[in-house]
Amino acid sequence: MTGKLQDAAKKAAAEAAAALVEDGMVLGLGSGTTVMFLLAALTRRMRDERLRLRGVPTSYRTAAEAVRLGIPLLDLTAEVRVDLAIDGADEVELGTLALIKGLGGALLREKIVAGVAQRFVIIADAGKKVKQLGAIAAVPVEVVSYGHEVTARRLAELGGKPALRRDAQGAVFVSDGGNIIYDCGGFAPIDDAEGLAEELDATVGVVEHGLFVGMASEAYIADNAGAVEVLRRER
Repeated sequence: MTGKLQDAAKKAAAEAAAALVEDGMVLGLGSGTTVMFLLAALTRRMRDERLRLRGVPTSYRTAAEAVRLGIPLLDLTAEVRVDLAIDGADEVELGTLALIKGLGGALLREKIVAGVAQRFVIIADAGKKVKQLGAIAAVPVEVVSYGHEVTARRLAELGGKPALRRDAQGAVFVSDGGNIIYDCGGFAPIDDAEGLAEELDATVGVVEHGLFVGMASEAYIADNAGAVEVLRRER
């Protein structure tokens, strides 16, 4: 699925999830191209239905687009209750709704917001569905820049085959959190996402990783005809 068909699917999934938003909610606003369609759908509801909401953005790009569209934003503080977080994903595993996220580089903030939300919902096109994580995407691992080559060696010892992420100009990619990212394709296929997540969590130098396990309750997945199916976590 590419181009206009993929955009149509993303828009359909985003609009279906936007219907979940209730008046007065505080929303976690995820990152990526599918979330841009979500922001547009929320803006229409604010205009047409006088829907009131406030958003907690997970990336600079999301924040900038929300400001442009007139969506009020909040900083994430201890006093802020996030009612619902909606975000995209790079892979969604059927049955478990385990995810790989972070190809856009905002995984740290995405996981912080998803972790405090009362409900976490994914929006994606059907191309992101997989039977087992690792089928499409490498696992992004965000690490501190100090001693990052040592951290990369540890990731290699775990089997990750880490590749330092670079931007379009060839410079080392820097995340919104100010860290660098190694994309680890060597973990595929991922038989035990929870176990791998625990290993990565215990690795010194790792700030966060793109395995989101046991976090999403539902995923709104659309095909290229715009038909939306709702997947729920079964285990």
